Amino acid sequence: MNKLSGFNIIVFSLFVALFSCKNNVQKVAENSVIKDTVVYPEKKEMLLLTDRPPQLETPLRIFRQDITPNEYFFVRWHMSQIVTKIDLDTFRLYIDGAVDKPLALSMNDLKTKFIADSVTALAICAGNSRSTFTPKVPGSQWANGGMGNAKWKGVRLKDILKMAGARANAVDVSFQGLDRPALPVTPPFVKSLSMEHAMDGEVLVAYEMNGQPIPMLNGYPLKLIVPGWYATYWIGSLSNINVMLDTFHGFWMAKAYQIPKEPGINESPNDLAKSTVPISKINLHSIFVEPDADQQVITGKHCLVEGLAFTDGTAIKKVELSFDNGKTWVNTNLDTEIGKYSWRRWRYDWVPKKSGVTILKVRATDMNGHTQPEKQWNRSGYGRGFIENIEVNVK
Repeated sequence: MNKLSGFNIIVFSLFVALFSCKNNVQKVAENSVIKDTVVYPEKKEMLLLTDRPPQLETPLRIFRQDITPNEYFFVRWHMSQIVTKIDLDTFRLYIDGAVDKPLALSMNDLKTKFIADSVTALAICAGNSRSTFTPKVPGSQWANGGMGNAKWKGVRLKDILKMAGARANAVDVSFQGLDRPALPVTPPFVKSLSMEHAMDGEVLVAYEMNGQPIPMLNGYPLKLIVPGWYATYWIGSLSNINVMLDTFHGFWMAKAYQIPKEPGINESPNDLAKSTVPISKINLHSIFVEPDADQQVITGKHCLVEGLAFTDGTAIKKVELSFDNGKTWVNTNLDTEIGKYSWRRWRYDWVPKKSGVTILKVRATDMNGHTQPEKQWNRSGYGRGFIENIEVNVK
């Protein structure tokens, strides 16, 4: 057994004991949602949504860094039986289905038989910011911490499919990780991409995250990276790739993660969309990361207002702030772009002129002219894109 795999087995032999234990528990308010903070293996203090399966949210202050540290990167699993130990000596990535040469690739194969590639990309849960939808919708009540920006390194999916001899008439490619449902009646978590998308050269099978092995809770040892798409497609602990001659109709594509077919990911509680499609591309959105809700802001003193804007890879044209409930808007300063699929940081030097509660609003506009709407709602709380606002108490 190599040193790395042995380390993970030792660390995660304690995982089950820690699984539902809340270490250093304290109640915190994140975007006005009260949550416990917990410490799990390879993680520092995170916000707890659920413990089976583990769903951990990144504290908002961490987003003041352009790259999200591994120990603070959000955690999202669907199946309660997640992997807790892996021996890299025996682990294999299997590629089969409509291929000429089925493969069983070791980690060494992936690192020595392929040209490495990398991308800096935002991973974001489709339900990120779900807690802000009105009226409320069911599901994990994420604030803005169900996301993270990281540098991913691995192998282009198209290179793996080419080595396997994926057939020219293939339609879809499905992906499954090592996590499993607790009950036989529960559909396993399997997602798919079109063959065209799988072969575009941008989708990666990653084995490194920010220069380190991917944390166990984030999908060690391999994670599918689908830049510009919501993280429901970013399969963790990836173990099986199946090339298909027909469209994949599994539960998690055909029934779950559905959004209104019309643009905007929007419908009315009294008039639900009749036609839905699987969610895919990241919706245009922007958030605040500073000032904090409890930060003291003084009249006549400089206050940094800072946040992040993100899209499906479409460039951000501008980010604007309003201090008068949307009557007027001012442009913020955009930081240099980190990468096509990363978030874009914006900043504004604000000098408040009067005391009292001031409501700040933020909206982003992309290069295609799309701007965030004032209102949006859908039954699952997916793809938030409506304008965010915060209240700041000026002394």
